[in-house]
Amino acid sequence: MVATPIATPAFYVPLSIRKINWYPAVANMASVTRAEINAGTDLSPAIPDDGVTGWTVKAEFADAPTFLGGFTAKVAKNQISPEDSALDFYMSSTSADVRTLLPRGTAGYIGMLWEGDTAGKKMTTFQVAVAAQSPQPDGGNPARITIQFALFGFGEMSTIPA
Repeated sequence: MVATPIATPAFYVPLSIRKINWYPAVANMASVTRAEINAGTDLSPAIPDDGVTGWTVKAEFADAPTFLGGFTAKVAKNQISPEDSALDFYMSSTSADVRTLLPRGTAGYIGMLWEGDTAGKKMTTFQVAVAAQSPQPDGGNPARITIQFALFGFGEMSTIPA
């Protein structure tokens, strides 16, 4: 008997589909409500296509060697650590941009809506605080600022509500 194959993915390029939102308040990261999503701000229009760094987590493992040697197993420690995470934004010549919305120290939530804001699709929500605002000094390209975030928790792959 042959193993059942996984369904072939419906491939897509996330540009123009994926949404990155800011939420000032979320009661349950594992189940963000439609009202909380609607009360948020869609940051996507101001983020360059190469402006997302981190926003992933990694599992921690411990080696489990045996007296017999030869093979050292890895055992999950049941601990997940976030990667350093930041978002780059285009700056406005009027200063009416992300610098006003997300000053250093602001606490809230970032929602990564992987296939857009579509009911039934998946999203990940991160509890964050703005750690730094760092304007990029390159004067020959559109002005950008990097916002670094401290990540405190996350709700992984929850379903976007209708």
